[in-house]
Amino acid sequence: MPTRTLGPNGPTLSALGFGCMGMSEFYGPSDDVESRRVLEAAVEAGIQLFDTADTYGLGHNERLLAPLIAAHGERICVATKFGIAREPGQYARSINNQPDYIRRACDASRQRLGVDTIDLYYCHRRDPAVPIETLMETLAALVAEGKVRAIGLSEVSADTLRRAAAIHPVTAVQSEYSLWSREPERDLLDACHELGTTLVAYSPLGRGFLTGALGSTDALADDDFRRRSPRFTEDAMAHNQRLVDALAAFATVRDATPAQIALAWLINKHPNVVPIPGTRKISRLHENLTGAALTFNTAEIAELDTLFDPAAVAGERYPAAGWTGIERT
Repeated sequence: MPTRTLGPNGPTLSALGFGCMGMSEFYGPSDDVESRRVLEAAVEAGIQLFDTADTYGLGHNERLLAPLIAAHGERICVATKFGIAREPGQYARSINNQPDYIRRACDASRQRLGVDTIDLYYCHRRDPAVPIETLMETLAALVAEGKVRAIGLSEVSADTLRRAAAIHPVTAVQSEYSLWSREPERDLLDACHELGTTLVAYSPLGRGFLTGALGSTDALADDDFRRRSPRFTEDAMAHNQRLVDALAAFATVRDATPAQIALAWLINKHPNVVPIPGTRKISRLHENLTGAALTFNTAEIAELDTLFDPAAVAGERYPAAGWTGIERT
């Protein structure tokens, strides 16, 4: 598998990470026993970066990862996040970046994960009422105290990233990035390259749509996030299906699946991007791993760029509540 250096002077890790969110919430019911089997298989296959957050299952996701860390702590890097406050069973959220809240959240995550030091600690969403300098000073203090090893930000603008990095190095910025969500290409990727920051791409398979396996939302669980997403309305899906059909045709020529092509596009296009697809099936895990090993030439990357021109994609990527704390540029 290709590798990436995490941040300006961080460890060398697998170029493919693992997003754990769906094992706790937002994509219908899950099975903890099966989830742990998939996580163990991911470690054995060479995946090293595992992504979670305190809000995923309101702590459940972090507790799910604790046994994996206890067994493989030296082999893996676990990232978690703070900043989103929700009530159980509710999607609506508020954002909290106050220093005392960050400290409480950090200690609670350390306890759930079973670690003294969090490998990579992200601000999940930004509260514009708290200056980024204040936020970074709080996180830098946690680094100095040994509670956090590296600092990350999520869904921030290039300007915010540069201001943050002036206070303390930012190891990673997490943003939604895929063939059909290409906002980081406007200026965030350039800022990451300039600062040596890794861009961690969440939802690199378009929340499952780019796999070609999701023709409608009819079979989704009632509490599946995608039932509320503007990009998954009937009209938007019908429009976007034409893009996925073209992706499938491209994949057939390469003797690959659409999911493999979508992941390979990210890894081949950018030397500092780590996609973190999530799955609850070992078969999908191995499919993703095969995609990470594919190589593309510049003409193939350009063909996919043109095919998924942002203007060709229908629907916003979040409902109104989901945009809370996201810095749009």
